[in-house]
Amino acid sequence: MKSVFSMSLIAVTLFSSTHTLATEYPLTIENCGFTHTYQQAPQSTVTIGQAATEILYTLGLANKVKGTSVWFNEVLPEFKEVNTGIPRLADNDPSFESILEKRPELVAVQYEWHVGDQGIVATRDMFHDVKVPTYILPTDCDNKDNSVGLDGTRLDQFSTAALYKSIDQLSDIFDVSDRGDQLVASLKQRESTAIERAKAAGSQDKTAVFWYSSAAMDIDPYVAGQKGAAGYLMKTLGIENVVQSDEEWPTVGWETLAKANPDIIVIAKMNRRRFPADDFEKKLEFLKNDPVTKEMDAVKQGNIVIMDALKMDATIRLINGLEKLTDAVEQL
Repeated sequence: MKSVFSMSLIAVTLFSSTHTLATEYPLTIENCGFTHTYQQAPQSTVTIGQAATEILYTLGLANKVKGTSVWFNEVLPEFKEVNTGIPRLADNDPSFESILEKRPELVAVQYEWHVGDQGIVATRDMFHDVKVPTYILPTDCDNKDNSVGLDGTRLDQFSTAALYKSIDQLSDIFDVSDRGDQLVASLKQRESTAIERAKAAGSQDKTAVFWYSSAAMDIDPYVAGQKGAAGYLMKTLGIENVVQSDEEWPTVGWETLAKANPDIIVIAKMNRRRFPADDFEKKLEFLKNDPVTKEMDAVKQGNIVIMDALKMDATIRLINGLEKLTDAVEQL
């Protein structure tokens, strides 16, 4: 409830702002290896990724969004009504043609694997060839090699600086810089408060694992590596991540995880259904009944945290995830 209220308060604050810091055009933005100069604020955009969608909504730009795609969770409650009026091109991967049909002046992208050198939707050049600029959230490309590992490998620890950079640049592009400044300030304050609470609750002595999904229930799960966004949640609160890989979501065997015996198991909740373990209830059933996992202390003691997938990814909800993990530490 606290997280929902906080996001609602941010939205109200942004919408009621009376002070305007105008963007000076032409505006040149360097973004994930590409440089683009904006002559004016885009009047229409299509989003490929819920993270990009919700940043734009929170910045008060829903009226610019002409189509969305790639959804993991229900939209933030305060945007449920406005979201129903915006076409959803696909729950998962939209087609290149469906995006162009909306005649966007900008395509805002969450993941480089959707729109990149090997983009499954299109390459950036394909969009640029038809005079449609693309913007990939820096959360997915700054200090990251997306050519290594299924979900890429971080070259350095993920930092919320990349999230704040995404917000700052999008607010500049759309000429709502004041809203971006207020949003970033609010998120930074919440981040600081959560860290203080967790450390006061003794988070430095705790261990955890984040289970995102599994391609099948009887094979190694996708769990959070050291340097990704979920790794940031643990590291920032002083919690030890029992997974040592630097990949975003590496696979690790349950025998190895059970031997590490983390104090907290965090499982992702999502609407997406690409894999059986996308269903958090199936994750819970597995943990409680598998002969290996049912003996883990976190399972026996009920120290299992159910968290929206977007709260453990590099999205605007990441601070909500930080607060939820802090709540879990305080309840141990």
